[in-house]
Amino acid sequence: MSQTDQPNLYLITPQSFEITAFVPRLAAVLDAEAIACLRMALVGDDEDDLARAADALREIAHARDVPLVITGHAGLVEKLGLDGVHLIDGARNLRTTRKDLGADAIIGAYCGTSRHEGLTAGEIGADYIAFGPLGESALFSGPRAEFALFAWWSEMIELPVVAEGALDRDLIAALAPVTDFFAIGNEIWRADDPVAALRALIAPIR
Repeated sequence: MSQTDQPNLYLITPQSFEITAFVPRLAAVLDAEAIACLRMALVGDDEDDLARAADALREIAHARDVPLVITGHAGLVEKLGLDGVHLIDGARNLRTTRKDLGADAIIGAYCGTSRHEGLTAGEIGADYIAFGPLGESALFSGPRAEFALFAWWSEMIELPVVAEGALDRDLIAALAPVTDFFAIGNEIWRADDPVAALRALIAPIR
């Protein structure tokens, strides 16, 4: 993952999807906009199901030079030929994960609203820190990541920061100067035309 002056886009799959129906929708988005990274967020404990989904997504992503990471399941990264893992428990398992996957793997850490957790994860070896959620949604409870957190991070810390969770156009416009990546998923997949939904969402940074 790389940084530019303008925030990059980080795409997250739905937590549940039917492969044959989702693949063309994903391909359309990847072809329409520059995507820095794709995260397979499929929820499940059946390794065969995860492997089938990973095979389909990897083919699409790698054909477009987009790295593919998986939420959790660090033990499947090498087995499935993925580029890394997105850890949802901050720094807790990061040291072991880095040791297991090596220096070349992408390891991201979701740290909620905790600056301390983000700093700890960065010190241990995360490649990026994700904070969120940002917007209001029935899917999220608890506190929201505030503008001040991203503003402080962008000023003080070089490690890339990702904003994710219930983003809208106003949030993207406000956070654009202080974040490196916008992670976008459910915001577009529930639309009939995810490409149009994405372009409407990111209009403030285009």
